[in-house]
Amino acid sequence: MELLVKLLHPAAQLPRGAHPGDAGADLCSVESVTIPPGERRDVGTGLALAIPAGYAGFVQPRSGLAFKHGIMVVNSPGLIDSGYRGEIRVSLYNSGRDPFEVKVGERIAQLVIQRIEEPHYLSVRVLPDTSRGDGGFGSSGR
Repeated sequence: MELLVKLLHPAAQLPRGAHPGDAGADLCSVESVTIPPGERRDVGTGLALAIPAGYAGFVQPRSGLAFKHGIMVVNSPGLIDSGYRGEIRVSLYNSGRDPFEVKVGERIAQLVIQRIEEPHYLSVRVLPDTSRGDGGFGSSGR
């Protein structure tokens, strides 16, 4: 699969996987941003994508940033619909104790492209039974 990418900023970098076979491709910042503890910031990637119909992009946090610095993607995963052609921006949240400095060129998130189904929604009076039933949060134990 080829994904068309428009570079919107001189510092923009094509998404790229760190290792062959990786599911996610790193997204890099084109802005220097300081994220104080307990706050969030919108960070630009300088990229616009042409995601084909039948696919969607999902912006995921980078595990190293989350574990080492408490940096998370606010609406994880962020959803990019196939019809969107604007800049991919990442909303980052600092759950750590120290301010976090995002540098230009820093890997801030990962992009995963997945095929999606477009279901036809049908209203019914009764759903088919399952072994779980309507058991919600905590229904499988701690």
